[in-house]
Amino acid sequence: MTDFSDLLNGLRRNGDGWAVEVSDDWLQGRTVYGGLAAALCLEAAQRHFADLPPLRSAQISFVGPATGALAIRPSELRKGKSTLFTGVDLHGEAGLATRATFCFGAGRASTVRLTANPMSGINKPDSCPNFFDNAPPQLHFLQHIEGRHAGGARPFSGAAHPMMMLWLRHRDAALTPSLVSLLALADAPPPAVIATLTQPGVISTMTWSIDLLTDTIATDDRWWLIRTEADAAADGYSSQVMTVWNAAGQPVMASRQNVAVFA
Repeated sequence: MTDFSDLLNGLRRNGDGWAVEVSDDWLQGRTVYGGLAAALCLEAAQRHFADLPPLRSAQISFVGPATGALAIRPSELRKGKSTLFTGVDLHGEAGLATRATFCFGAGRASTVRLTANPMSGINKPDSCPNFFDNAPPQLHFLQHIEGRHAGGARPFSGAAHPMMMLWLRHRDAALTPSLVSLLALADAPPPAVIATLTQPGVISTMTWSIDLLTDTIATDDRWWLIRTEADAAADGYSSQVMTVWNAAGQPVMASRQNVAVFA
């Protein structure tokens, strides 16, 4: 197995871009796990551009499968007084696999301040049951992630309300909390719509839109709490909303995903 920290250490310059080899233990079926692809795009952007302000938002499209030697090419889309928009394309052996747009923005004085709701009343990870024990064997990347079921439905339970809450953390004890490592974790929950099903089916994330709620990416004992809920599903696609809190219940990230459902 290749730890996440070792993958980051293996990212190297290659001409006007970056390259990395991803081992099979990070595969999700026939492709590199989507959260890892997004995290590698962000890591490449942060290395490529000097003195970046904090990340404010991201839009990520999972265009096709990525395997083997990956090539990552960041580009500057527009630079303003306080913001930088970057595009990052990740190519696998079969061509373009992931396309990401990142918006980095410096803080500025403002009279507007609205704080997202904290999370409370959730059992701590040690008192929650394991979540990934019965995961499909083709989800190889899950061997790198520890999950606890904190509330809501379970996959393939025929639930009327497709919502689940999970405590997640990397098994790589060498990692310190960072936005890159959080991005590699935040895509690990199964799409919430599968809670309405009663038997496994093929499901694939198409797009992922992310908003950061704080500049402080920190938590206790590497644990993050993630809530995911499907709010619509029809014609083979589902839309879901996701929120991430740190271990103290402080909101960190809000996102949406569009998911293809082959069931």
